[in-house]
Amino acid sequence: MPQASSDIILTRMMALHPKLMDLTLGRVWRLLEALDNPQKKLPPVIHLAGTNGKGSTQAMIRAGIEGMGKSAHAYTSPHLARFHERIRLAGELITEVHLTKILDECYEKNGGETITYFEITTVAGLLAFSRTPADYTLLEVGLGGRLDATNVIDKPEVTVITPISIDHEQFLGDTLTKIATEKAGIIKRGVPCVVGPQPDEAMEVIESTAARLGAPLIAHGQNWHVYTEFGRLVFQDERGLLDLPLPALLGAHQIQNAGAALAVLRHLGADEAACEAAMTQAVWPARMQHLKTGPLVDAAPQAELWLDGGHNAAAGQALADVLSTLPKRPTHLICGMLNTKDVTGYMAPLAKHAASLTAISIPDEINTLSAEDTSAAAAKVGMATTTADSAASALAAITAQEPEARVLICGSLYLAGAILRENG
Repeated sequence: MPQASSDIILTRMMALHPKLMDLTLGRVWRLLEALDNPQKKLPPVIHLAGTNGKGSTQAMIRAGIEGMGKSAHAYTSPHLARFHERIRLAGELITEVHLTKILDECYEKNGGETITYFEITTVAGLLAFSRTPADYTLLEVGLGGRLDATNVIDKPEVTVITPISIDHEQFLGDTLTKIATEKAGIIKRGVPCVVGPQPDEAMEVIESTAARLGAPLIAHGQNWHVYTEFGRLVFQDERGLLDLPLPALLGAHQIQNAGAALAVLRHLGADEAACEAAMTQAVWPARMQHLKTGPLVDAAPQAELWLDGGHNAAAGQALADVLSTLPKRPTHLICGMLNTKDVTGYMAPLAKHAASLTAISIPDEINTLSAEDTSAAAAKVGMATTTADSAASALAAITAQEPEARVLICGSLYLAGAILRENG
């Protein structure tokens, strides 16, 4: 199969900076100026930061906006199977022709100057958004917030901060206070900020930042509340109470994400039908996704196959909570992780729910933790563990012993992307 034109340009872009991550905004501002500042020509922006739940919350907001009969651009990262997933124009994934044109224009305007891959591709997304009509623009922060390439919008419609926890310490700091300071960097003067549930240290930073900037907070536990009752989701704010179906996205943690999405939608004037659409119509791959078709499923037809891309301690706990609610069935993990993650923190909550963990290396990923090291970490938290050279061979070994097992492939969005490509 010939290489796509966009892939060729993206490969060239990877060579424009020696580092994958280099947090600063100077290079972004330079390129935006060369492109006549597309960030100033966007539909009203909803800007999301946080450690966990950004993507799920964005997906629910988009479903709600579409339930209002309106359209939204959406920017997210990283992609899973194809880069095109990062840029959604008025609800539709960007086409190959359009993506190639936009990337090529950004590459030419950059003039060979130093710029990171994420920075130049984010600018490409903003450029595409600026030229396509829509009612809203959803921008998900890549890393942190204050110095993230998406943080170039002077006056968003609303900002959103989902739950903050320890992650990416090498870039954002090793305490919740330091990390929250980076996330709170998306708060803008006078712009309302919807805040999901937070640890006290993080909330203190958010509140002080908002007070300094005169930004009204719409905060969980203060301005809105969300809970489940009799198999329904109940949301309450100053406008009243909503009784809605549970989110289509599985997991108790999705209730809080749904609450943040509903708080945003209510701020936008959404009615109850649009809020219901946010619950029932949201789709977000690799978040406890039940795989029902594809070669992996065909190879183990009696098994129950799941995929999740969560990768930090909070995600491990959320995943454990989901597993605790599923019908009893022998559960085996196939796990691959990056060497930058808190592996034992991720695995510890999962230990009591898993009969075994088969460790694999993430295919074609330079920062993968070796299967042997992943297996050693699983052993430290008390899991029965082994290694395999691929997800397919791991699945074959598990189902040879237990054909009807529940098998969860987990540990990294990069692994999830590889699985989606393999199982496509």
